[in-house]
Amino acid sequence: MSYQIIADSCGDFTEEMKANPVFKLVPLTLEIASYSILDDEHFDQLDFLKRVKESPVGPKTACPSPEAFQKAIEESDADEVYIVTLSDQLSGTYQAAKIGIDLYTEAHEDSPKKIHLFNSKSASAGECKLCLDIQECKEAGLGFVEVVDIVEKKCNDIVTVFVLESLETLRKNGRLSSVKSFLASALNIKPVMGAVNGTIVKLDQQRGMQKALKKMVQLAVERAGGAEAVKEKRLVITHVNAPERAEQVKEDFLKEGSYKEIVVTNAAGVATIYANDQGIVAAL
Repeated sequence: MSYQIIADSCGDFTEEMKANPVFKLVPLTLEIASYSILDDEHFDQLDFLKRVKESPVGPKTACPSPEAFQKAIEESDADEVYIVTLSDQLSGTYQAAKIGIDLYTEAHEDSPKKIHLFNSKSASAGECKLCLDIQECKEAGLGFVEVVDIVEKKCNDIVTVFVLESLETLRKNGRLSSVKSFLASALNIKPVMGAVNGTIVKLDQQRGMQKALKKMVQLAVERAGGAEAVKEKRLVITHVNAPERAEQVKEDFLKEGSYKEIVVTNAAGVATIYANDQGIVAAL
């Protein structure tokens, strides 16, 4: 294998990516009170959502250890290793991967492997998109330095937006007051959120999910440079147990423009925790 793409488990790989040995996941740990599991191929989304709903304590995540990334690099027989992680503003995963690379380098001083770590400045759909961008570059025959230059620019330019069906997880985690959560629920207000330099911000809000999703789509295309600019972009839509909603969002995006490719994927554990049941994340 000439190259390997490693991502943390917020990468939300498609089924095709999971089956492709080019892609490898390093799992975070998911926690609900005393219950703890790895966010790997054994993750059961419906069971986990049930546990989240029933628990008075909010779910949490723990980043992988540096040794987990070191092991992933050591197990790869690729000449080039590209690592993509959650935004360093959202998780310690980027720092863990950075230390993991240092551990590998110290233990294998004569290794010819070329390794680069990307701070996605995103999550979920954004990470998935960047992994596919790397694959596209390598399939086009680009060298290591060219891939790094192109994908680093994509990390800086990425547009990530999302809408949550419920704010309950944020309330349980203490990131939203009970009063705000109650008012948002009572008035059916759905915030449209996005990432700016890897930090989560509120972009807008609408009354009702459908209005919020349509606004999310409009803002995503605008922030990506408009209908002409998105023709050259890959669009990734991640849903949490909401395939029909994801397809509707895809149709809404198509009304705003055309895209190089549209990928729809179901969330793994990390995105399931933070986007919650029926949540939608999109990245361009």
